[in-house]
Amino acid sequence: MRVVEISTPGGPEVLRLGERPRPRPGPGEVLIEVAAAGVNRPDVMQRQGKYPPPPGASDIPGLEVAGKIVECGSGAGAFALGEHVCALVAGGGYSEFCVAPEAQCLAVPTGLTDVEAASLPETFFTVWSNVFDRAGLRPGESLLVQGGSSGIGVAAIQIAAALGSRVFATAGTQEKCAACERLGAQRAINYRTEDFVAVVKAQTAGRGVDVILDMIGGDYLMRQTAALAEDGRLVLINTMGGARTTINLLEVMVKRLTITGSTLRSRPVSVKAEIARRLRQHVWPLLEVGKVKPVIFRTFAFAQAAAAHALMERSEHIGKIVLVA
Repeated sequence: MRVVEISTPGGPEVLRLGERPRPRPGPGEVLIEVAAAGVNRPDVMQRQGKYPPPPGASDIPGLEVAGKIVECGSGAGAFALGEHVCALVAGGGYSEFCVAPEAQCLAVPTGLTDVEAASLPETFFTVWSNVFDRAGLRPGESLLVQGGSSGIGVAAIQIAAALGSRVFATAGTQEKCAACERLGAQRAINYRTEDFVAVVKAQTAGRGVDVILDMIGGDYLMRQTAALAEDGRLVLINTMGGARTTINLLEVMVKRLTITGSTLRSRPVSVKAEIARRLRQHVWPLLEVGKVKPVIFRTFAFAQAAAAHALMERSEHIGKIVLVA
């Protein structure tokens, strides 16, 4: 089968087409003929040599795919041969065929194409796990999404708004801010020209927000604790602004703040299976009636994977970038 390989750690140009043996599904796994694979920030980090795959995972990049099931391993029977699914995987997505744990597969929502479905798993699993499971966002509470125009951001804005939360978001251009508001953010904040702490405080009568989803870290942390309401929760999913910072612990104590975070890729199948179950129950119905929609910025052929990564690194996109087989 054709695959996109990382020839050596480096820039986008190190991605190249190669050939590998077609994999076979093991117990509880399915083999998917890949129609499309989502491109995510962890793929870029893996290509740069900063995010190695977990033990046992494929060295081929790609954490989400969609396509039809062409083979089932022993004990895998929830989906029929030929059924179209999207799946979260720990690696191997940039290929013509990809093995996935059946428990991490979800049926392609009615009305969506495989390309649209391929943009869902990594971001939707991440958002649900962090915003709803870890941070416990509830209807009626408020959420600030840092990086609202990213793949993670557009998912978080839409899901939280659809489930009854008041959503704010930050983005780096007026075009991106407008997109965030079209997707359901009550107020988008241009972080280049506005102070998100001041805006959030003004929008909440000085109270602050209940939950912040952050992928920046670094020096943003002290500003984010200032933007949180009492009993607020900050959940970290990346450290694009740095992994070390200074924090006002007194503020954490006085406001009874919770600071948490997680990574997804190395977690066991059982944990991801539970996230898939909750997505199937709470979010897939929203996709099927159009209350939540995939946001595809651009598609590329597998042979153009380097161009797809270069676009992601420039951060010009709104929503998801997808490779099409």
